[in-house]
Amino acid sequence: MYNPFSLYGKTILITGASSGIGRATAIECSKLGAKLIITGRNIERLDETWEQLEGEGHFKIVANLTIENQQEDIVNSLPEIDGLVNSAGMLKSLPFHYISKNDLLEVFDTNFFAPVLLSQRIIKSRKLKKGGSIVFISSIEGPLITHTGNSIYSASKSAVSAIAKSMAIELASKSIRVNCVLPGMIETPLINIDFITKEQLDADKALYPLRRYGKAEEIALSVIYLLSDASSWVTGSNLVIDGGITLT
Repeated sequence: MYNPFSLYGKTILITGASSGIGRATAIECSKLGAKLIITGRNIERLDETWEQLEGEGHFKIVANLTIENQQEDIVNSLPEIDGLVNSAGMLKSLPFHYISKNDLLEVFDTNFFAPVLLSQRIIKSRKLKKGGSIVFISSIEGPLITHTGNSIYSASKSAVSAIAKSMAIELASKSIRVNCVLPGMIETPLINIDFITKEQLDADKALYPLRRYGKAEEIALSVIYLLSDASSWVTGSNLVIDGGITLT
């Protein structure tokens, strides 16, 4: 049956696959026929993702992408891949008045330096096939909106969206596409912060035109579009999946 969104025959590397959007993306990609290489720092949670994958021929690599030699080990062990999903990320909320250089480096190491340098290593080692696709999980937080206490996170995601545009231009000659997905608030463990109450979360959800936060699976389907041949003429884009919140 004709399906332009099929990933059959494609090999995809997904970082941050041990939870949240990364896990959902891995599971949904496997349903559409992809062979997956999944990475994460927590072996138990990565195993939970592994057990939910459909199909065969998948691989898992436990690694911390902020550690240079572990990142190099991943690249060296890779076969040729058709797609890379940079999903690993972290959130750290602090008022601007209290942030330090160490706070900035901690967040940027995970959200910006690690995915950018991993992408560079894969390109330089020629592990990403011609016609391949790189997808960054950015956020509406930073590129489009921001909130009190989120200056570091916003800055890191703005940086991701900015460099992806330059990468898209520079890699177009290799027929490699580079895009970002910009989710709104998603029901993942990242939103369960001690100082935010359920009442505050419910009030925030009510601000969304669709009256709810998104699901990780909904973001995964947008990533699949950017990995598939259905998006073969899409590069340098910021695909906003936010329940309409940026319209308000």
